[in-house]
Amino acid sequence: QVELVESGGGNVQAGGSLRLSCDAPGLGLSFTKYAWGWFRQAVGKEREFVATLDWDDGPSYYADFVKGRFTATRDGAKGTAYLWMNNLKAEDTAIYYCAADHYGVNSRDWARYEYWGRGTPVTVIS
Repeated sequence: QVELVESGGGNVQAGGSLRLSCDAPGLGLSFTKYAWGWFRQAVGKEREFVATLDWDDGPSYYADFVKGRFTATRDGAKGTAYLWMNNLKAEDTAIYYCAADHYGVNSRDWARYEYWGRGTPVTVIS
């Protein structure tokens, strides 16, 4: 079982920025063979897709509500995926999860992902 570890969440004022990180030490050289997805779940709501980055440095895709504000990247040398979040809004408040999908392409369905982190909370204060 591969463990993913998110970090970087916290409290931020509306309009502010955060960078979430997702470490995958157990994947080693296989890191680039995975698509890296970000999902979130707010209190009382279902988990929803936020962003995904295709395997092997492929393109990234975003939910409409974060386009132009969030950017998904990865550093293969470090085995770390990132979600850069700018111009945060109160409605972005949620627990954010990273996930890995082997050879994933435009993977927006959470059920496709094999590995998940435990989540990191983001609270945007308006």
